[in-house]
Amino acid sequence: MSPLSGKRILLGVGGGIAAYKTPELARRLRDAGATVRVVMTRAATAFITPLTLQTTSANPVHTELLDPAAEAGMGHIELARWADVVLIAPATADLMARLTMGMANDLLTTLCLATPAPLCLAPAMNHVMWAAPATIANRDLLLSRGVRLFGPAEGKQACGEVGVGRMEEPSDLVQALEVLFTPQRFAGRQVLVTAGPTREAIDPVRFLSNRSSGKMGYAIASAAAAMGAQVTLVTGPTALPTPRGVTRIEVVSAQEMQDAVLKRIETCEIFIACAAVADYRPIATAPHKIKKKGESPMTLVLERTEDILATVNALPHRPFTVGFAAETEQLEANALDKLHRKGVDMVAANWVGGDIGFESDDNALQVYWMGGQRDLPRAQKPELAYSLLEIVAERFQAKDTQVSTDSRTHKI
Repeated sequence: MSPLSGKRILLGVGGGIAAYKTPELARRLRDAGATVRVVMTRAATAFITPLTLQTTSANPVHTELLDPAAEAGMGHIELARWADVVLIAPATADLMARLTMGMANDLLTTLCLATPAPLCLAPAMNHVMWAAPATIANRDLLLSRGVRLFGPAEGKQACGEVGVGRMEEPSDLVQALEVLFTPQRFAGRQVLVTAGPTREAIDPVRFLSNRSSGKMGYAIASAAAAMGAQVTLVTGPTALPTPRGVTRIEVVSAQEMQDAVLKRIETCEIFIACAAVADYRPIATAPHKIKKKGESPMTLVLERTEDILATVNALPHRPFTVGFAAETEQLEANALDKLHRKGVDMVAANWVGGDIGFESDDNALQVYWMGGQRDLPRAQKPELAYSLLEIVAERFQAKDTQVSTDSRTHKI
């Protein structure tokens, strides 16, 4: 379950071109299970209509300070009491300045003064405005008061210039809010995650691979970071953005993935092998593109790749290990076989094919460990990742406690 499930998020929209991103932000927040109510400044309505945000948030949009229909005309008090968090996106230079001065000359700034909820800003402005001494002073003062700033990011801006000042993308803002409401179950822990497919070269233009999108592994890396872990993600080829707060290591082949994992495994406390690593690769890679030769069939001679999970699990001081099993038949039998044969701490098994598993936004998991199991019903992969990591945290703590107990007993 997403940490945002059931949360009440007040989304403030300032008057900047980045306001075009807020409908997508509202939709993503709702997908995470949050209830969203929107407050727009008058300037914001010049960039995007209230009707658009009413549709994507599924709630009426508020624009006026004195609303006769809201709590005897004091809508700012009603909204201020309702919110679990206030997120202003985009937060313009003008809005930041008015918040710094404690001004209350519209609905949004007034409710920011009246709410006990955390206040978060996603700044968006021209890079020169962001670097201006007045903006820097306002930023530092807001931070000193406990206001959280998400971004801004660096890149091309609406004016055509390049620099720091772009509003963070909606997916990044959702992740930032998830951290705000996530118990830090992995605070200070080193977590290593593998994700995506590998590609085993046949010649310079062809390769053997599989249908893994990497979405499940990336969701796990993102959730682990939100839960306080220092996460390294070793990923095969994907088109996915790097999760917030995650160190990304890109590889292509199974051998490269193993090398990257073993290089970092000594400092790792939890290893989650979610990648769909090729079991076989061509025994030799052709130096040039292989040409068709009439109607003759082509034969590829394959050899086994290294078993990364088994290699890690065989280390003398191995981390807590979680393997994945993607199956098209006998899910439980194959998962239990993997659990016992490789001696890992946990196996998360899932069906693949049809509209679930590979290339899908949804998944369902059956999680097994020695002496126990738990079923995680079908859900979107980010939500499923949190549920899986809650089990990982439980089992990791239980094992850590047992190791400490055994150590004390041995000393006695």
